[in-house]
Amino acid sequence: MQRLGTVTRVTGSLLVLESATDDPPQIGTMALDETLETVGRVVDVFGPVAAPYLAVTPDDSVRPASLLQQPLYWRPD
Repeated sequence: MQRLGTVTRVTGSLLVLESATDDPPQIGTMALDETLETVGRVVDVFGPVAAPYLAVTPDDSVRPASLLQQPLYWRPD
């Protein structure tokens, strides 16, 4: 399990994360919380190459505001 990033903002129906690395995972990667529960999927990578941001669409069962300032993770293949 690797750190995906920290949720810095909730915008509309998206979680915006500051990436934990300059080599983020691909679009479609599952985002996990600290308990390894799936909270959503990466739908976009944007911003500067050296410090990208990630947009994650949360699952219907997730309250986006509850993830604000929380770290999210992913499992590399």
